[in-house]
Amino acid sequence: MNPKITEEHLRRGAAIYVRQSTPGQVASHTESQRRQYALVEVAQSMGFAATNVIDDDLGRSGSGLVERPGFQKLVATVCTGSVGAVFCLEASRLARNGRDWHHLIDLCALVGALVIDPEGVYDPRLSNDRLLLGLKGSMSEYELTLLRQRGLAARDAKAKRGELRFALPPGYCWNELGGIDMDPDERVVEAIRLIFRKFRELGSARQVVLWATRADLQFPLLRQRPGGQRIAWQPPAYHRIILILQQPMYAGAYVFGRTATHTQVIDGRARKSIGHRKPQETWSVLIKDHHPGYIGWEEFDANQRLLAENAHMKQRTSRKSARGGRALLTGLMRCGRCGRMMRVAYGSSASQVHRYQCRGDDDHNGTGLCIGIGGVRVDRAVAGQLLEVVGEHAIAAAIRAGEQTLQADADVRQALAHELEQAHYEASLAARRYEAVDPTKRLVARELEARWNRALERVAELQARLVDMDRSLEDRPEIDRDALLALAQDLPSVWNLPGTAAGTKQRLTHLLIEEVVLDLDDASNEAVVTIHWKGGRHTEVRVARVRTGRYPDDRYPSPVEVIRKLGEQWSDRQLAVTMNRMRCKSADGQSWTTVEVRALRERLGIAPFDPDTPREETISVDETARRLAICVGSVHRLIRSGALPATQLMPSAPWQVPVAALESEAVQAGVHAIKQRRPSNFIVLQDLTTLRLPGL
Repeated sequence: MNPKITEEHLRRGAAIYVRQSTPGQVASHTESQRRQYALVEVAQSMGFAATNVIDDDLGRSGSGLVERPGFQKLVATVCTGSVGAVFCLEASRLARNGRDWHHLIDLCALVGALVIDPEGVYDPRLSNDRLLLGLKGSMSEYELTLLRQRGLAARDAKAKRGELRFALPPGYCWNELGGIDMDPDERVVEAIRLIFRKFRELGSARQVVLWATRADLQFPLLRQRPGGQRIAWQPPAYHRIILILQQPMYAGAYVFGRTATHTQVIDGRARKSIGHRKPQETWSVLIKDHHPGYIGWEEFDANQRLLAENAHMKQRTSRKSARGGRALLTGLMRCGRCGRMMRVAYGSSASQVHRYQCRGDDDHNGTGLCIGIGGVRVDRAVAGQLLEVVGEHAIAAAIRAGEQTLQADADVRQALAHELEQAHYEASLAARRYEAVDPTKRLVARELEARWNRALERVAELQARLVDMDRSLEDRPEIDRDALLALAQDLPSVWNLPGTAAGTKQRLTHLLIEEVVLDLDDASNEAVVTIHWKGGRHTEVRVARVRTGRYPDDRYPSPVEVIRKLGEQWSDRQLAVTMNRMRCKSADGQSWTTVEVRALRERLGIAPFDPDTPREETISVDETARRLAICVGSVHRLIRSGALPATQLMPSAPWQVPVAALESEAVQAGVHAIKQRRPSNFIVLQDLTTLRLPGL
């Protein structure tokens, strides 16, 4: 027995530390595991009766950048003084960095524990042994650095030649010569092409997902299996569609090093995180035209710009894509004073107006808003310029729209046909497997028969879907090309039709206009709109602004008109209040009084208001709100929707609400819907929003 091993060491017991760096080593390098676990027998042969195997770090690196619960457990066990010796195969198993290694050696020296490997027994309390252990740790750390440098240099050199192999995205495979070819499976290739074709048409990854979901299509997904990679078919998912659209290999480019590794110090230890995207100009390798591509590199760049514009939640000063609201220039309007993109503010659901507003630097230092303007007139002016530009190309666009409609139906049918062909193959494969099994082995035969039945059911389902689709395509009326051409020749009428979708207008605007710069000319009270077209030309349009604080000219009724229409409906006092509210001034420009109203009524020969004249009982909007227990704004909303019948003899005149209409079914349903939108606990909400003074 080695003289360094005492009875005290044997009484404490031994700790055997087992570690391998990666999960691949754990699965493949089993001989290393056997050698490490064999240290238990070595410890027992030396006289250690108690042994504790710590193998929690299998598959974890010892570089210090990965959390190692097994090593922490070993350190805690050593600190308790219950370990007489630490067994390891070599120094690199305990640690690959100086910090962990020297920390463990210091703890072993404090508690008098030994470090034992196949080459000898070391006592950290002895200066010579401590020096030797220190050299072993330093050499282990240097060895890891050297191996990593050699491996990375060889990997990068091979990647720069475009010969480094890695897992390819769906639609590609490695050939026998080490090159990249398209997948020989026609269904996979057509599915990838369909994704890029629909994104080019719809302009949004989310819209591609929604379209594919409605069509009930499936797309390829690469699955990593112990026996290798295989293609699985699943319904579309947003993140998978995004990964395909952002993959430059589909543009025929060999790329490597698109992501970086970041290291942070957390709780006093280095922690490594991977997968951080790098800008394109900092990619390690980019070899264009390396292999056949599904799209060109120019189209790939255009797709990335479009995806960036679709990301509205990210703070960028570049333009954004349209999102289907009423505003025509959403994502295109830029402030001419501070250079920031302007936001769109919409009114209530009943209002059709919107406003372009630049917040300036209000989010950072509270300097306030920059500029803003109503969007209806600006949109109208830009649309006029746009229609002049596209008028001569409208016929070609109409023909192209008809072709795209037919192509969309053909894409769905082709995808279903490929899926049906794949299902036929799987059914025939299941049949061959069932026929090859021994019939007397019923445990296996029953399962194979069930799989065959499921495959046949899948074939029948796809055949039925294909027949239904063919029938629907036959019943669908053909596209009237003459009608399309007629509409294209009258583009302004088509543009202004109520049924024309706002999203269609926005997409056309984004195709032709790069951005629109807005500034305000306070001297002329005009908005200066500069249109930057995609071709590099610029057009300046001036839009007159509405003067605030002025009543529209068509809403200034004459006093005679008001008296003739309302004279017999209300008393002179109510008429005076109504005429002042309507800003109907008298000849001397003063407000109306009861005396002046009565004098004008008598001069015109209008009979006074007679309360005894039989009329339908009506009430005002305020009284209606009180009786229905809702606000005045909600009453006006019911009137605009037509649920509450009310009359207004002329604009700005008081509404007259029939009392009998309050009990109608439509009014009660509308009131119920309004109250349903209120918070469930209104009393608590009032308590939270009420300012309470201390001591009250």
